[in-house]
Amino acid sequence: MITGMGCSFEEWHDIIETLRPANRILTFHRQGLGQSDIGEGVSNTESAVRDLNELLTYFQIEEPIYLVGHSYGGLCAQHFAKVNPERLAGVILVDSTSVNLKELDELDTPVMNEESDEAWIEKCLDFADKDKEELREIIKPVLSEPHLQFPKVVQERLLDFQITPTLYKAMASEIQQWKNDAEVIKELGGFPDVPLMVIGRDSEFTINAEMDSGIPLEELRRFEEKWKELISNQGSLSPKSEVIFADNSGHSVYLDRPDLIVDCIHRMVSYGKPSK
Repeated sequence: MITGMGCSFEEWHDIIETLRPANRILTFHRQGLGQSDIGEGVSNTESAVRDLNELLTYFQIEEPIYLVGHSYGGLCAQHFAKVNPERLAGVILVDSTSVNLKELDELDTPVMNEESDEAWIEKCLDFADKDKEELREIIKPVLSEPHLQFPKVVQERLLDFQITPTLYKAMASEIQQWKNDAEVIKELGGFPDVPLMVIGRDSEFTINAEMDSGIPLEELRRFEEKWKELISNQGSLSPKSEVIFADNSGHSVYLDRPDLIVDCIHRMVSYGKPSK
């Protein structure tokens, strides 16, 4: 399982615990996240692929794996799939970043565009220069309703995750690199002929959740229509694909609809390939 940008694998707690009795599960924090060292290199999809390969070697996992990637983690999963097709039994992309993410920048969404990549990078680099206590005061980390259902020790780790300075250094690097990464991934050639499930969020649910954000409704609709199109297009990556949109779910499908994630993993592992 490869998490999204700025996300902890602790958020997958319930899914992992549900799957654990019958499955071997490997998930990790990319460099700079959680307790992972930041390292000296660039944080991008290539470094995530390298780290996953090293982990598979370390744990002597030689059989093909089922790879689950959420959001930016889905972009990393697409990179891994193209350079390591022999290591895959199947792929599940969960509201994954598209290799055509540049198309989102081309939308007529002036209010949304105020939160540019450059602005996020600047903010992340500023946070990276703070210590934990300064970040705690600035960010005032909180837990969402689903997080509050997790064990207390998991809640504590999630709160600590948000105030780790190296998280923001890694995020800045990932944001700086991700559009170039997307172009690199496109140039790597075809996606392997393996079972693929593409799970997307519920557009209307997402729009309703953002109604009080100050973003005009027409911009929200324009963005969600393009996002849904990009998600749907991922279904063409493999001839053995299935595209599913998760009712009553925003971007964090693993929190809003963990039941669906578990069902999709069970079906892929049990039946080998999804129905088209």
